[in-house]
Amino acid sequence: MNNRNPDPMQPSTEDRLRAAASSIQGFKAPALSYAVATADGIIGSGAVGIARLSDGRAAGAEDQYPWFSMTKIATATAIMRLHAADQLDVDALVGEYLPSYDPGQHGQPTVRQLLTHTAGLPNPLPLRWIRPEKQAPTPGLLEGIVRKHGKPRRTPGGRASYSNIGYLIAGLVIEAATGQSVEQVITDLVLQPLGMDHTGFTFNTEGPRATGYILSPRMTHPMVAALLPAGIAGASAGRALSLRPFLVEGPAYGGLIGPASDAVKLAAAHLPNPGPAGGTGQLGDLGQMRMIHHKGPRFDHGIGWFRKPADGNRSPAFVEHYGTGGGFWNALRIYPDLGIAAVGMTNATSRWPFDSFFNDVVDILGHNMPQSHNHDLP
Repeated sequence: MNNRNPDPMQPSTEDRLRAAASSIQGFKAPALSYAVATADGIIGSGAVGIARLSDGRAAGAEDQYPWFSMTKIATATAIMRLHAADQLDVDALVGEYLPSYDPGQHGQPTVRQLLTHTAGLPNPLPLRWIRPEKQAPTPGLLEGIVRKHGKPRRTPGGRASYSNIGYLIAGLVIEAATGQSVEQVITDLVLQPLGMDHTGFTFNTEGPRATGYILSPRMTHPMVAALLPAGIAGASAGRALSLRPFLVEGPAYGGLIGPASDAVKLAAAHLPNPGPAGGTGQLGDLGQMRMIHHKGPRFDHGIGWFRKPADGNRSPAFVEHYGTGGGFWNALRIYPDLGIAAVGMTNATSRWPFDSFFNDVVDILGHNMPQSHNHDLP
C-alpha cells in the first residue's frame, strides 16, 4: 500500500486513518472495517473493534460483510458496460426485454429509469427477503415480488423515489439480454476485471466474516427474532442479538458479500482517471453514472449513485451509496474532484457517523490529492 507521508517522524497514512476510525463519536457497532483508494489503487485499509463478540475476535479489513444495497452500484455498472457493448439499451422499455412484464395503468419505464429510481415504483420493506446461508433460494419468491410490487404507481420519468423493486427488475433485464444469470454477468463484467477476488454472492468459506448484530434491549430479542425468517436469529450478548450467516434473496438489488478492501475497488473504478486512457478507468467511461440529475425527497439520484439534497452544494463534491439491513450498516463514497474513494462497513443495524469519518479521510488525504476539476456533479 502507498504511504503518502514520507516523513518517518510523522504518523503514517495508515495510522492516521486508523486513528480517525477509532475516534468516531457516537459509534455503536462492535466493528468498523474501512478502506480508502484512488484510481491508482488502495491507499489504506484496516478495522477497529470486534468482528465476533462470542470470542472477541478483532475485526480486519478482509472481514466479509453483506453489501445490501451497495450492490446496486455493481448492478448498474454491469448494465452500463452491456450498454456500451451494444448488448443492452438502457433507453429501451422494460417490456422489450421482459415481454410478460405488466406495467399497469401508468405505462412502462425504461431500463435507465429503473437505475435512476425514476420508474415510479414502490419500495416495500425487504425485511424477510433473506435466507440462511446453507438454504436454497426460495422458488418463485422474486417473481412473486415483482408481480405484486412491480407496477409503477405513477408515470415513469418523474420525481426520483428509491426502490429496490427497480433493481430486481433490472436484474431480470440483465438475464433476458444476456442469457446468463445476473450473478455471472456482474462477476464477469465487474468483479473479475477489478480483482475483487473475495467478493461474490455467497460467503467465501475460507475468508473471515463479521457477525451481524441487532442492538436493542434484551427483552425485545424474541420479538425481533420472530420478525426474521427461521434460522437467522442467533444468541444474545447483552443488548446485541447476533445473526447467523444469511444470503439476500435478490442478487441484483442487494446480494453481494465481501470485504471493505474489495468494495473500495469498485468505488475507485468510478473516479475520473486523468491518465493516458483519456479519462476512462478499468471498466470504461462510467462518468455519466455519477451525474446527479434526478431530484427526490430523500436522495437526488444518478445511475446507481445518489446524494442527499442538503449535500448538493458541499465542497468537495461527492456521491455515495449506503448498504443497510439486518445486522450491518455500510457506506460507500467517492470524491471525483479529489480522486478519493472510501468505504466503511459496520456489523450492527445502527446508523454510524460515516460522514464524520469520510470528512476525516479528506482531511488526511485531500491536501495530497491533485484537483481534477471535472465539475461533473451538478
